[in-house]
Amino acid sequence: MADTAAGRLDPASAEALRTELVAVVVAVVDGLPQVLTSAGEARLPSGPLQSQHRSMQAGLRSWVEQQTGHPLGYVEQLYTFADRDRAGRAGRVISVSYLGLTRVVDAGAGWRSWYDLFPWEDQRGDGPAVVDDVIAPMLARWVSSSDPREQLVRRQRCDITFGRGAQPWLPDLVLQRYELLYEAGLVAESPAPADVTVPGERMEHDHRRILATGMARLRTKSQYRPIVFELMAEEFTLGQLQAVVEAIAGQRLHKQNFRRLVAQQELVELTGGVTRETGGRPAQTYRFRREVLAERQVAGTSLPVVRSR
Repeated sequence: MADTAAGRLDPASAEALRTELVAVVVAVVDGLPQVLTSAGEARLPSGPLQSQHRSMQAGLRSWVEQQTGHPLGYVEQLYTFADRDRAGRAGRVISVSYLGLTRVVDAGAGWRSWYDLFPWEDQRGDGPAVVDDVIAPMLARWVSSSDPREQLVRRQRCDITFGRGAQPWLPDLVLQRYELLYEAGLVAESPAPADVTVPGERMEHDHRRILATGMARLRTKSQYRPIVFELMAEEFTLGQLQAVVEAIAGQRLHKQNFRRLVAQQELVELTGGVTRETGGRPAQTYRFRREVLAERQVAGTSLPVVRSR
């Protein structure tokens, strides 16, 4: 921007600037993490911050309910995106994003599996095949297309983010994996995408990047806070709890280790009821001990992600 002689900014050079509120709303239905999209479109619920909104969170709740008909429950601020030239947006858009967690029985219109958008993140089933058979060869070509010094840097990034070579797969590196694919031109949102891109549905603007940030936050936070219970029904079996944790982490867990960790941290208590919905023998039902939030406010509590391999 050019300064005037009086030291003021020249209005003619001022950049268009607006603030947008974006929601990453997550539920788990039938073992799949679902993200809420706006009216079935390939974008997250969002809208501009307006003068009548008493707060940004109030504005966000209003936009989500208007666009999806779904009221929000648990909400926390996620991240503020303010980069220039964000995915072809006109003018300068500052996006203040929020993570919301809710419970739904049926994923109807507007809900889509986040593994349709990020298939490589589901390491419970086909995710490893997507990485080994599709993504790894594409990244190998991207690495070899650079000069020798840059090849080493690129190879190290690929190994760390996608768990190649001797590196472990780290569930919380969701954003780093997406940004690497974006830089390599392997996702449809890339400025200059390759002729063939990796599997995964495209989203408008940079909403897939914002969703990746929300996924990473949820995976990370669930390891030190019992946030996963915001996705559970009031009563549940330990098998259902494990299934939700696995769905969010994208990894299988060792059953006995998981149950021992839950028992050690005294996160749940028996309701005295049973259910036959799981098939086989009746299973005891539990509820989350909300007192644990006050008991361990300082020390923290969690449902650690235990790797089974």
